[in-house]
Amino acid sequence: MAVHNSEIAAIFDEVAELLELEGANAFRVRAYQNAALTLGAMPKSLAEMLVRGEDLSELPGIGKDLAGKIAEIVRSGKLATLEELRARTPPHIRELLRIPGLGPKRVRILRDDLGVKSVADLKAVAERGLIRKHKGFGERSERKILAEVRRLKGAEIRVKWAVAEEIARTLVAHLMALKGIETVEIAGSFRRKKETVGDLDVLVTCASKVPCMDHCVAFDEVAEVLGRGPTKCTLRLRSGLQVDIRVVPAKSLGAALHYFTGSKAHNIAIRKMGLERELKINEYGVFKGRRRVAGATEAEVYARVGLPYIEPELREDNGEIQAAQQHRLPKLLTLDQIRGDLHCHTTESDGKNTLKEMAEAAQARGYEYLAICDHSKRVAMAHGLDAKRLAEQIEQIDHLNAKARGFTLLKSCEVDILDNGSLDLPNDILKELDLTVCSIHYKLNLPLEQQTERILRAMDNPFFCILGHPTGRLINQRHASEIDIERIMRAAADRACFLEVNAQPDRLDLSDIHCKLAKELGVKLVISTDAHRASDLDFMRFGVNQARRGWIENENVVNTRDLVDLRRLLSRACR
Repeated sequence: MAVHNSEIAAIFDEVAELLELEGANAFRVRAYQNAALTLGAMPKSLAEMLVRGEDLSELPGIGKDLAGKIAEIVRSGKLATLEELRARTPPHIRELLRIPGLGPKRVRILRDDLGVKSVADLKAVAERGLIRKHKGFGERSERKILAEVRRLKGAEIRVKWAVAEEIARTLVAHLMALKGIETVEIAGSFRRKKETVGDLDVLVTCASKVPCMDHCVAFDEVAEVLGRGPTKCTLRLRSGLQVDIRVVPAKSLGAALHYFTGSKAHNIAIRKMGLERELKINEYGVFKGRRRVAGATEAEVYARVGLPYIEPELREDNGEIQAAQQHRLPKLLTLDQIRGDLHCHTTESDGKNTLKEMAEAAQARGYEYLAICDHSKRVAMAHGLDAKRLAEQIEQIDHLNAKARGFTLLKSCEVDILDNGSLDLPNDILKELDLTVCSIHYKLNLPLEQQTERILRAMDNPFFCILGHPTGRLINQRHASEIDIERIMRAAADRACFLEVNAQPDRLDLSDIHCKLAKELGVKLVISTDAHRASDLDFMRFGVNQARRGWIENENVVNTRDLVDLRRLLSRACR
């Protein structure tokens, strides 16, 4: 049975939550939390590493105990420790942990002090105004909790795109292993690179008499077969994700791929254009009366309604059809146009690799430069950089750069924006940097006006360069801060500052909509990984996906420039 890294990380995350809910030792809780972060970012399959006999205890933060637990999960799909914790924790209490903004500590407080033992209890005490009276909550917290409770009811399961990709890769490999399978394409929101995915729509072409459906239901991640016919089956996987697999003839593949990729609004608009030309467009092809006139490729479908090919990431009926008609579709950014990463961390703060190791990893990816952005003191506390330690790091970077050829480490810092809008380090040290990434890490729930003013005051600092993960959201975990994003973008344009598209799969911040707004307002973007270990540099593709959905082109992104041009842009931003 194949077990994905994301599944192992999710098990460790749940163990950490339930241990914290019980009030367990903080070091034990943190060990599971850190392990989940490490495993979720691993580029190599842990299951495959075990098959090859690799020692998992040598991974960062994974000792012999956790390595044994990983082996247990890979072997059985379960972890006895988690099963014991679940048995001790009532299901209704565990359900409370699904509510954004309610971590284990808060759930424990509400349970012990207000008798909250279920979502229904939580709704009742919130509606009675009891939560706001409790220390550490307040009226705004209570309103948000109540809104989340109401939103939780009937919410569909959606997984982050990166998790869906891991599942999709395994599924495609399984399907292609059957002799006679010719092509496998995954359509739907996954192909459009939406940040979360509700299900997978899979299209298959194969030779006749191939036992495709038998092979599909034999996929070892199938938890339940929801439906099955001669050319279609619907499966529910262990992850909860639903998969719809359809066998289509090669002559209809393009039409089917277009139809099942969506979006629904985009397809309706295309079908309407077809009707105006007396064409019927569906998943089987493009028809003039009873005669099929196109359908083998998507390009044929678009050509029949007088349009050039439209990239899947743009298909949201958000102006792409009009742009295609006017021959002004964007030439979307590609991963190979990225020349460097402007946000990464090292062991000097909370990273897992040294300066030298991060530099080598960036060079191995063909980058020209990498910005070292270890945290300032406020966010990383004991592990953060004060002015003295940052000055020492600058000397280390200069030393490494003196030996490098064709590659440059850029001197930077992720400087915390304090609640009054000042930056966490003095200008005397900031002026020695090539750039700054300025971010908010605490008091994320300030009112809109106050949070916006906080950022604008920070932008007034002459050494403010890039606004890091601008809204602070965590997908499926924490909503974006309330900020006037358009006002912030206009201020960034006036000050020649940049906004980050944080490529961490938990963040993807800015959103695609905000990326497009930035482009319209003339604000340049930086796509960075916020890498905390060398392997995290691979997250860049997630940021590129997000940017493409926001109509972003090469010219809109700062780190597509060579070093000379980059320094010119940075000198304008960090005045």
